[in-house]
Amino acid sequence: MKQNNTMAEEKQDRPTGSYRLYCAAKCFQRPPPSPEKSPEPPKENHGSDVMLSDQSKITVPPQKKRGGWKAMPYILGNETFERLGTMGLSANMMVYLVREFHFTQVTAVNILNIWGGIANFAPLFGAFISDTYVGRFKTIAFSSIASILGMMVVTLTAWLPQLHPPKCHVDQPPVPPQGQCKPATTSQLTILLMGLAMLSVGSGGIRPCSIPFGVDQFDPTTEEGAKGINSYFNWYYTSFTVVILITMTLVVYIQDSVSWVIGFGIPTVLMACSLVLFLVGTKIYVLVKPEGSIFSGIAQVFVAVYKKRRFKLPDDGGDSFNVNDVYYDPPLKGTTVLSKLPLTNQFRFLNKAAMIVDNELKPDGTPISHWRLCTIQQVEEVKCLIRIIPVWAAGIISLTSMTQQGTFTVSQAMQMDRHLGPKFQIPPGSVGVISMITIGIWLPFYDRVLVPALRKVTKHEGGITLLQRIGIGIVFSILSMIVAGLVEKGRRDAANLNPHVQMSVMWLAPQLILMGFCEAFNIIGQIEFFNSQFPDHMRSIANSLLPVSFAFASYLNTLVVATVHRFTGSSGHGGTQGHGHPDWLTNDINAGRLDYFYYLLAGMGVFNLFYFLYCANRYRYKARVEYLEKKPYPHHDDLELDSIKP
Repeated sequence: MKQNNTMAEEKQDRPTGSYRLYCAAKCFQRPPPSPEKSPEPPKENHGSDVMLSDQSKITVPPQKKRGGWKAMPYILGNETFERLGTMGLSANMMVYLVREFHFTQVTAVNILNIWGGIANFAPLFGAFISDTYVGRFKTIAFSSIASILGMMVVTLTAWLPQLHPPKCHVDQPPVPPQGQCKPATTSQLTILLMGLAMLSVGSGGIRPCSIPFGVDQFDPTTEEGAKGINSYFNWYYTSFTVVILITMTLVVYIQDSVSWVIGFGIPTVLMACSLVLFLVGTKIYVLVKPEGSIFSGIAQVFVAVYKKRRFKLPDDGGDSFNVNDVYYDPPLKGTTVLSKLPLTNQFRFLNKAAMIVDNELKPDGTPISHWRLCTIQQVEEVKCLIRIIPVWAAGIISLTSMTQQGTFTVSQAMQMDRHLGPKFQIPPGSVGVISMITIGIWLPFYDRVLVPALRKVTKHEGGITLLQRIGIGIVFSILSMIVAGLVEKGRRDAANLNPHVQMSVMWLAPQLILMGFCEAFNIIGQIEFFNSQFPDHMRSIANSLLPVSFAFASYLNTLVVATVHRFTGSSGHGGTQGHGHPDWLTNDINAGRLDYFYYLLAGMGVFNLFYFLYCANRYRYKARVEYLEKKPYPHHDDLELDSIKP
C-alpha cells in the first residue's frame, strides 16, 4: 500500500468539525478511526440447510443478531436520562449549599472543589475495573444504582426537615448574613457528603464506559457498522448539548424559584428511568468481555528497569548495531491499523526494560516473565506518557480559572440584578450558559472560516499547531480573570456606594465570554494533543487526562481559597489585611475583595504561561512506524511496513 493512499485514508477518517471535539471535552473523545473495510461484506444469514443421513434437508432458523440500531433507543435513552439526572443535581449546588445549608462562601466552594476532584478522579478507577474485571455493562448498571442512591440522599436532605438546617427568616440579601442563620449540624453535613460520595462512585463507572458501550454495538468492519458509529456520535453529542441547556435553564429555574425538593426529585426520577431503560435492553446488547488494563503494562516497564538497574546499556552508535539483537521487539498484535513506535534515546534508562539478558526468553521466543522483559512498544508508550506530563501539568492552573464559573461567579450573580422583565429572574446557576453560547457561535466560525484562512498562511493542516492552540487558551484564561477582577471591583464599589441599586448580571458576560474562548482553544486543543501524541493502545489514558486535570484544578483551587481565607483577614496569622478588615473571601462579598482573588489567579496564570512556553519549546513529538495489514479484518498477519512518520 502506498504512502499517498495511507494519507488519503487518514484524512478521510479524521473528524471534520471542532464542535464534536468540544462535546468530547465535556465527556470523552471519539475513538480511533474505523478499520479498513473488508472487500467482501458478510452476507445476510437467512437460515442454513443441514443434510441428514437420508439426504433430506431441514432449515435451521438464524440466530437473532444483537446490537446495532435496535439497541440505540435503550443506550441513548439511558445516557440522556442519566446526564439530565446528574447534571441537573449538580448545576445549582453552590446556591443550595449557601442558601439552604447556610454554609459560608468559602466552605461551599471547598466542598464543591473536593467533590469535583473526587468525581473527576473516579473514572480512572472505573475504567480499570471495567477493562480488567467486570466489563462495561455491569459497570454501568452498578454505577447507575450508586448514582440513584446518591441522588435520593441529596433529595432527602432538601425534603426532610431533620436533614437540613431550619429556614432562616432574617431579612437578608440572597446570601444569608454570616452568624445570623443556624448552620448545618455535623450529622446533616455527613449525610449530604454521603450522597455526594455515592454520586462520585456512579460517575466513576458511567463516564468512562457510556460511549465505548455504544460503540460496541456496531461492527466497524462493515459499511453499515461504520456508518452506525458515526451516526451514534452525532446523536450522542446532540443529546448532550440539549441536556446541558435544559439543566442550566429549566432544572435550575425549578430549583431556584419553585422548590428544591421538586428540583432535585425530577433528576432522581429521571436517573431511575435511565436504569430501567438500560436494563430493558439487556438481551439486545453486544457484551464485550474485559480485555485487561494497560496500567499493568506501564508498571511492568518500571519494575523491569528496577530489576536491571545494575546492567549497562549497549553502545548503539556502531554501523553493525542491530536493535533486534539487543532489545525485545516482537510483532504487534491488535486491530486493523497498528502504530508501532521505534526505539528512541530520550529517557534512555527506560530502554533497559526491553534489553535482553541471559535466560530471559523461552525456546519459542517469548519472555519467561513480563515483569523482567518488556517490549520496545511498551517502553516507548511509557516514554510518551512521561513526555506529555509536563505539558499536561501546565493546563491545571488554566482550568483552575474555569472552576470559578460554578463557584464565585455564581456568588457574584446572587448579588446582582438578574431580572429579565418585571417578573422573570435569571437563576444564578444559569449564567454559565453565556460561555456555552460563545462556544457554539465561535467554533463553527473557527472551523469553517478562520482555519482555512490560517492554513493558507501557515501551511499547517489545523491552521495552528495543537500546542499553539493550548497556549492561546491559557492566554484567554488569564484575560478572563483580569476582566473578572475589574468587573467585581466595579460591582463592589457600586454596591457599597448605594446598597439599594444593583448592577445588571449581564456585566458578568465579558468574563464568561473570554472563558468560553478559553474552553474552545484550551480544552479542545488538549484533547486533540493527547489523542495524537499517545499511542492507540493508550487512548484510555489520553481520554482520562482531562478529567484528572479538572480534579487537580479543583484541589488546587481548594488550597488557594483556604490559604487566602486564612491569611488575608484580621484573624489571619501574618496576613496583610489586619485592623479588623474581613478577609478577601468573606461571606459578604461586598465587604471582601474577591477582585484581589481574581487578580491572584491571573498572576498565577502568567507564571504558568511562561512554564508552558518552556515545555512546549522543548517538547519532542512522537515518531511512529505504521503497519497496515493486507488481509481483511480480523486477521492480523502478513503486516506490511508502510512508513515512518514524525
